[in-house]
Amino acid sequence: MIEDIEYNTERPILIIPEYGRHIQKMVGQVIAMDTREERNKYAKSIINVMGNLNPHLRDVPDFQHKLWDQLFIISDFQLDVDSPYPKPSREELSERPQPLAYPQNFPKYRFYGNNIKRMIDVAVSWEEGDKRDGLVLTIANHMKKSFLNWNKDTVEDDVIFKHLFELSDGKINLKNSDEDLSDSEDLLKNKKRYKKIVKPTRGRKRF
Repeated sequence: MIEDIEYNTERPILIIPEYGRHIQKMVGQVIAMDTREERNKYAKSIINVMGNLNPHLRDVPDFQHKLWDQLFIISDFQLDVDSPYPKPSREELSERPQPLAYPQNFPKYRFYGNNIKRMIDVAVSWEEGDKRDGLVLTIANHMKKSFLNWNKDTVEDDVIFKHLFELSDGKINLKNSDEDLSDSEDLLKNKKRYKKIVKPTRGRKRF
């Protein structure tokens, strides 16, 4: 009996550990089958078992395609069955993905964020009129709120107008306008405040 004991160090490495060793053993048995008809039959049964292990993904698009790909991966691409999807190759699995182009923006006033710059660019592209003026005023108020979140103090509207002028490359100029932004106190009041909830310990000591 001692000779029949298997240790994990002596077993083959699990290719996809999420499915466990039993699935991998069943795949190995299907690989060893002689007839293609038998292999196709038992491969579909294994696919059903793999699907039952992840019932929450049954409605996900291409879920069956993913299961068949994983079946071939578990078999180390040695399984010869008729798949309803193109069989993946070892080269495709080992191929490194193309690096994603990540926008590198280094704004002068980082506390405003990149979204503010995008909104300003949209406002600049609009035609002159009440719609654009409303958007510009909304952007300016949001800039003031972002400034207060960073500085946690008061800020004059002239400072916001100056920053807006710089970020728009001089295309939006509110320096000499009569527009008044929201008061700093009102913007600070609207900030969400989180209070730490301390539950009573009823006099018990915790060690």
